[in-house]
Amino acid sequence: MRASGILLPVSSLPSRYGIGGFSKEAYDWIDFLKKSGQTFWQILPLGHTSYGDSPYQPFSTFAGNPYFVSLEDLIEQGLLTREECDQAALGTNPSYVDYGKQFENRYPLLRKAYENDKKNDQSDFEAFVKAQEDWLPDYALFMAIKDAHEKRAWYTWEDAYKKHDPETIAKAKEELADDISFHEHVQYWFLTQWVKVKAYANKQGIRIVGDIPIYVAHDSADAWTHPQLFQFDKELEPTAVAGCPPDAFSEDGQLWGNPLYDWKYHKKTGYDWWIRRIRHAAVLYDVLRFDHFRGFDEYYAVPYGDENAKNGKWEKGPGMSLMKAISEKVDGIEIIAEDLGTITDSVRTLLKKSGFPGMKVLGFAFGGDSENVYLPHNYDTTNCVVYTGTHDNETLLQYITNAPEHTREHIRNYMNRFWDTNEQLCDNLIRLAMLSIAKYCIVPIQDYLHLGEEARINFPSRLGGNWEWRLTKEQINDQLADFIANITRVSGRWMKEPEAEADGMKENKKVQ
Repeated sequence: MRASGILLPVSSLPSRYGIGGFSKEAYDWIDFLKKSGQTFWQILPLGHTSYGDSPYQPFSTFAGNPYFVSLEDLIEQGLLTREECDQAALGTNPSYVDYGKQFENRYPLLRKAYENDKKNDQSDFEAFVKAQEDWLPDYALFMAIKDAHEKRAWYTWEDAYKKHDPETIAKAKEELADDISFHEHVQYWFLTQWVKVKAYANKQGIRIVGDIPIYVAHDSADAWTHPQLFQFDKELEPTAVAGCPPDAFSEDGQLWGNPLYDWKYHKKTGYDWWIRRIRHAAVLYDVLRFDHFRGFDEYYAVPYGDENAKNGKWEKGPGMSLMKAISEKVDGIEIIAEDLGTITDSVRTLLKKSGFPGMKVLGFAFGGDSENVYLPHNYDTTNCVVYTGTHDNETLLQYITNAPEHTREHIRNYMNRFWDTNEQLCDNLIRLAMLSIAKYCIVPIQDYLHLGEEARINFPSRLGGNWEWRLTKEQINDQLADFIANITRVSGRWMKEPEAEADGMKENKKVQ
């Protein structure tokens, strides 16, 4: 089935309260996607972001971002008043997120809603906690202890907390019971609200493409609760961390700092933690993008404590044994492999054996020779997903504007569009992607809007200023929907009518 979709992070949705979330604007966006003939809404990870605000460094691989909880929904439930929410300083710029204000001022609102909710019947909430018992109590305890330790990372806590002394943990559960319940309530609101958004999307024929980071953050509930899953020593210090080797773009390589998995241990358990992780993702999404797919074949291990990634080395990953376990034990989820960067023959073999579609990015296609694998005439299979760009890249207009003249000439010559403006080149590159043989085509909304650097989502390796851009209500209108609809029809990617009950909606019932 040929189909297309639009990439837009949840945080980038328009909203009244400073950051995109699960409010009415999410439903309006889904209506826009349907009118545009799209099949997919691709988002970034929904996890509980930590200090750098990156969705790829969450406090938990299971928990959702509290910032996305709809305050309007809490108002409708009588847990907050409109006045209380309007008076909270959550940011006034409709085009950007102020994460500092979200952190300082949203949590007091959620606390107030929690105090009010405690007066209500708790039977639904208690059923939710029981249904999520394999991760929620550990996460809520982790967050409560972190709050009690001035939000310091778990590996700086006293040994009794760090190493799970039974008496200390039992005492913490008793003394911090109210704080633990608060964090569980926030996750209850998050997941029940998102399930409603997803169910609405599925009813309209829209499938959600989620994104699962390959690694977890060092300061995460996963690493604290299950240190045996990672390459830690007896003192719970990492022996090696994740990164990328030096290349033409970085002479020191990239030092990501995430703890690495003990893949031998995972294999002994039948990849139990991974299976639970993917099953949880199957509730949240219809399609799942595996971030950094190469890491499942080989991963780059940097000695812990090194200041850069120069001394790292490649180690063997789980390969097909993990892919087979997921295929055999998880139903109702389609997978896309993020196979970008330097790809080896063994990664290509793993991709082919898995059957997952890989990614093609037009932003990587031009400026070289005709053999470039990202040029559409070199796509050797329909089993791929073409993107004009990703959240880590420049926007399409920014790419064209900043490209060397020979690259722009290559673009113009390839499409026979010698007199196009940069904005017209954007439209024709989108058309090129949509008309390609790729099974799916995903376009960031910024590219349809001809937006530049101001709308870039992430600058890899830059501290601060990332994940902030937001769409405004005025930018999504009937004229844009008609333009997208036309190119979608012409390319044979128009959304198919949804069945009475889509698979994604059946999966949603597991949350209840």
